[in-house]
Amino acid sequence: MAIDLIPIPLPETADASKFRNFGREVKGVNPAALTPEQFEEIRKALYTHDALLFRNVNLTPEEQYALTKAFDPESESYGHGNNKTEADKKSILHPDLKTIPRVPQVQLIGNGMVYDHEGLAEAKLKHPSHKTFHKTVVSPEDEAKGVTRFYRWHIDAALYNLSPPRVTTLYALNVPQGPKQICRYDDGSGDELPVPLGTTAFVSGKTMFDILPKELKSVAVRSKVRYAPHPYVWMSPAKAKSTGLGIESEGLEMSFDELPPWEESRRKLYPVLWKNPITDELSFQVHPCGVAELIINPLPKGASRDGSLYPDGAHLTDLKEVRDLLYSMQRPAIRPELVYPHDWQEKDLVLFHNRGILHSVVGAFTEDQVRAFHQCNLAASDDPVGPSDEDVGRWA
Repeated sequence: MAIDLIPIPLPETADASKFRNFGREVKGVNPAALTPEQFEEIRKALYTHDALLFRNVNLTPEEQYALTKAFDPESESYGHGNNKTEADKKSILHPDLKTIPRVPQVQLIGNGMVYDHEGLAEAKLKHPSHKTFHKTVVSPEDEAKGVTRFYRWHIDAALYNLSPPRVTTLYALNVPQGPKQICRYDDGSGDELPVPLGTTAFVSGKTMFDILPKELKSVAVRSKVRYAPHPYVWMSPAKAKSTGLGIESEGLEMSFDELPPWEESRRKLYPVLWKNPITDELSFQVHPCGVAELIINPLPKGASRDGSLYPDGAHLTDLKEVRDLLYSMQRPAIRPELVYPHDWQEKDLVLFHNRGILHSVVGAFTEDQVRAFHQCNLAASDDPVGPSDEDVGRWA
């Protein structure tokens, strides 16, 4: 039976012209039992379309790990490490992670109490809430009416010591049903987005770059970001913007001296733009919450300086300046019409290209609404590839 790739159904809010090549539902193949030829077809499809959806899948943790690892056979450990070090336990991610004992690369995430699950006698899961992370919060009255927010736009990556996973797999086991919620941006724009309860929201890094004006494309193609050491510990006292896209600059981050032991050589310095291994297209891939510095190269020789920003290059270390510039480049791409909020069904398996997409947890559950997913991503065996000299010449 041939593999069929069908465009994913988009919500009415989406600008279909910006999703022509984004996302495909895969039919005609069992993702738990792919032949080498089928896997190669799936691999190319994922990097071409950035997200693949399989419906009504039966998948063990072992099979999910094997599928995820197939995209990077030399990878081994979970994308954020082993969750046992001092840095892991102080991380803002720590409460969200429960490891499947016999397959430690697979995490159980969700909400509510789960019993007798894959070797876990019981697990209390907590859906991340913007109330614990944002500077401002939705009022109880509005929350009762179904108003919510994006929690945190991010890439799945440790951003220190370990390399960003190529692929993340999410498998839905228990999906609570309920009315749609309204994801409100609360940034003065008036933007809001109707979303299914407990959706995962995705935006394309390629679109994020494509829609930039010329002068910001030039900045992006010339720039690298340096992340803070142990960034999820560093940012833990700070609070996020109401859009979930980065941190408010209030000086609340931990000083580097207060962090668990770290080494400068293990800090991550990445291009702002990452190159797709199949299409060669560029995606704007920055986790804004963890960035500490922005390094902009000068314009290449012969490039026009008319209207250019930072033509002689710059090394920005003031956090507010760094964040404001990144926000001006990333915020347009999370407009409601550019967000794909996936409407989860039980036994959905979603594979997404972690080096081509940003995503966010969304919504709020009550304690008695049980949501259970298996997540797997693996710290990569390589680092992302940035723009080529030809790319810089074209866009700078």
